[in-house]
Amino acid sequence: MAFSFSDIVEEARLSAQALRDYGDSLFNPTVRLGVTGLSRAGKTVFITALIHGLTRGGRFPVFEAFASGRIARARLAPQPDDAVPRFNYESHVRTLIDERRWPNSTVDISELRLVIDYQRHNGADRTLTLDIVDYPGEWLLDLPLLNKTYEQWSKEALALSREVPRDRLAAPWHAYLATLNAEGSADEQAALSSARLFTDYLRACRDERFAMSLLPPGRFLMPGNLAGSPALTFAPLDLPDQREAPEGSLWAMMVRRYEAYKDVVVRPFFRDHFARLDRQIVLVDALSAFNAGPEALADLEAALAGILDCFRIGRGTLLSALFRPKIDRILFAATKADHLHHQSHDRLEAILRRAVAKAVARAEDGGAEIDVVALAAIRATREAMVARGRDKLPSILGTPAAGETANGETFDGNTEVATFPGDLPADPELLFNSEAAFRGLTSASAEKADFRFLRFRPPLLEHEGPDSPALPHIRLDRALQFLIGDKLQ
Repeated sequence: MAFSFSDIVEEARLSAQALRDYGDSLFNPTVRLGVTGLSRAGKTVFITALIHGLTRGGRFPVFEAFASGRIARARLAPQPDDAVPRFNYESHVRTLIDERRWPNSTVDISELRLVIDYQRHNGADRTLTLDIVDYPGEWLLDLPLLNKTYEQWSKEALALSREVPRDRLAAPWHAYLATLNAEGSADEQAALSSARLFTDYLRACRDERFAMSLLPPGRFLMPGNLAGSPALTFAPLDLPDQREAPEGSLWAMMVRRYEAYKDVVVRPFFRDHFARLDRQIVLVDALSAFNAGPEALADLEAALAGILDCFRIGRGTLLSALFRPKIDRILFAATKADHLHHQSHDRLEAILRRAVAKAVARAEDGGAEIDVVALAAIRATREAMVARGRDKLPSILGTPAAGETANGETFDGNTEVATFPGDLPADPELLFNSEAAFRGLTSASAEKADFRFLRFRPPLLEHEGPDSPALPHIRLDRALQFLIGDKLQ
């Protein structure tokens, strides 16, 4: 691969930052943990539950340092990066406990520092600083753009938009695209209309009915302070092969704005945040893909492969710490495990493991440790065996959110109900290869469940306060053990 002067400058900047971080870590051992996931995967809930459990004495039997009593205390410390918003932990806890409402989704990067005082196995007292970096997974899917020209990206985006079910969602944009002449004069109104219709298509793909995951550029769906800027006012064009953009053309305008997007959005994120991570958890809302159908699951598989390809992975060494830091542990977590009976948790984990299998094989060759887990950072349900006729079905009990519907009934947000969500298939390949088997129902249960997952409210707990208990969870301790357990030996 040929490197441009800008690539060399960028690598020099990264090496300089790595040297600064390494110098700091000599006196204050620090782990930078990236928390990401695609839309509605539960990033905010995961971070809030992690901090609440560590600072409030949660039940973490698999997290060895905590369960053995070697962690003396965990406490929040001032935000380390002056240019990054602080993760609003206190507000999110109040929303979960006092209002029994899930916090709003992540739309920008934020950070929080947690300091852990612990005792090593040899009895020495130590401190580990955990910097938690929360960022939207959609931003990760932008990183491959750094190595693509506008023409390459445009061709790929158009081809993807012509696949089922995207083709129907992209119809208004495609109709407008057919009226444009890429080699004609630059036209601001054409660029504005193209960007708006392209964004509408991306937004429609993300709707829960379709649950598509592969939706770059990520900032089109969460523009923030860049809304309306030229850097976000471009879209793919139908382009002739092996030609260059004529000067002053609509094509040339799109190229310029695409490159501006990479300069203004993608490169700063990579340089200032992503390239500095040590550990990473990727949260996955696999249940939404199950609900939407096989196309959504295939799209999720492609998105996860794209995400994993973005990481600088490998076993950490002194040289890499000094000049080219790498992520040496990545955890993929299927969230909302509490929407299933525990009998299906291993199957949910196996399905996610199948979805990332090809990408994981490449990462493990680089020396990185990768694991997969099914978890619920906050458990919103309980389990029960419910009689239905002569059968007893493994069910879950919880309070559906107001407006949720099932079997013709609309819930008010205050009534606890029992629901049987269906059985996931024992063989993950069935989900990837068969529409008929996709619903995952056994013949015995096929008439008793529609495999649609309700949204439940957070559990009813005491009001937030110094003595309030930690939030209930499923396998949050296993995630912690994998991500930082080795740092607390």
